[in-house]
Amino acid sequence: MSAVRINDARKKIAAVTGLAAAATTLAACSTVGASGATDGVVDYWLWDANQLPAYQACADAYQEETGNEVRISQYNFDDYWNKLTAALVAGAGPDVFTDHVGRYPEYVTRGALLDLNTLEATASIDHDEFHPGLAEMWEGPDGGWYGVPKDFDTVALFYDRNQLEEAGLTDEDMQNLTWNPQDGGTYEDVIARLTVDENGVRGDEEGFDPENVATYGIGTGGSGSYVGQTEWSQYAFSTGWHHTDETLWATEYQFDEPEVQDTLAWYFGLAEKGYMPPYDVVGTNSDVVGQVGSGMAAMVPNGSWLITSFAALEGVDLGIAPLPSGPVGHPVSMYNGLGDSINAETDNPELAAEWVAFLGSDTCQEIVGSYAVVFPARPAGTEAAIEAFGEQGIDVTPFTDLVDAGHTALYPLADHASTVDATMLPVMDGIYIGQRDVETLTEVNEQLNALYEND
Repeated sequence: MSAVRINDARKKIAAVTGLAAAATTLAACSTVGASGATDGVVDYWLWDANQLPAYQACADAYQEETGNEVRISQYNFDDYWNKLTAALVAGAGPDVFTDHVGRYPEYVTRGALLDLNTLEATASIDHDEFHPGLAEMWEGPDGGWYGVPKDFDTVALFYDRNQLEEAGLTDEDMQNLTWNPQDGGTYEDVIARLTVDENGVRGDEEGFDPENVATYGIGTGGSGSYVGQTEWSQYAFSTGWHHTDETLWATEYQFDEPEVQDTLAWYFGLAEKGYMPPYDVVGTNSDVVGQVGSGMAAMVPNGSWLITSFAALEGVDLGIAPLPSGPVGHPVSMYNGLGDSINAETDNPELAAEWVAFLGSDTCQEIVGSYAVVFPARPAGTEAAIEAFGEQGIDVTPFTDLVDAGHTALYPLADHASTVDATMLPVMDGIYIGQRDVETLTEVNEQLNALYEND
């Protein structure tokens, strides 16, 4: 079947404008080559170096099975999106690429992706064979399907048992923590206990100096912009709040609601109390793995994609605990999943679709799971990952139990994501710094919703 092309000149201009806007916050890009799944060769891009060996193994298995070659290119995260955006604007780039649910809506509205329902190899994929909700994330407003699920991620607490022991706490103390936006619950009690100032006084002891902290009880990668995937979303979700009015393809944000504003006031208040690094410190050290590894932070909530990075830290006795239960009565984590999409400008869409279908198969996803880096989107792949992590002595159930119990909330999926991010990031940074109040979000929320009035 033929590829969907951007033939109308006005659409091409819109594509250039919209996609270029998505790249304004990224670094300058280098020249990219033309797309072309020809002569049995597929060009495939991904960004995670940790996953490259697993996907090379999938490519080798695919070539052995079909005789078709896959050329894989890996770029770091920022360069990846800059190069990809420039390539799609120019009608070039890879045939197939790793995509993100926060990015693909704008690519869909600009006509840059193929509808996988129109290609034989991908149209026959059963969406129910993936973990619940993952395939649906890639369904566009036009009824098209734009990404085959490759993995999922959730959030849990990484901590250093050495720091825990020094604070007089145990692994058991990290289980069944509770949280609320008023006083932080037993979760804040633990954060305070793990915090130590330069005189050795802990955050829950008299005389603690919040201006001179040696070890923060909790680390952070920053303000989290409008998503807060690993920073604050888990707390807001546990109040019953969600970013948007609809789960998929929303047109209204909900940052004007008291639940999220109270949550953010509590979260950024941790920095004022001295329990979390202030904005100026994070500005020079936003690497959460490094924060724990250096002893700067005793604990940090973060995503399952960093398990191997935390486990590799020298001098850290890694523990992983569930997120705290919030007012809804249980933990809630953001539930996100990457997918594989096909460039609308590929020269051989059917061959590209065959590779995408293989990427979404049990064969490839069990290979990926066996490398113990991420949790594949198919249950068989996830089981392979759990087993592989277990062989390394890593208990990953704080991540997987969330999915089994349905205690998850989807990544906010809506068009205009780049504009929303550009609007929200300085506001959220301002709240973190202490230059803005959380009530500012009520007015900003009106600006976000205005983006959708003429859609």
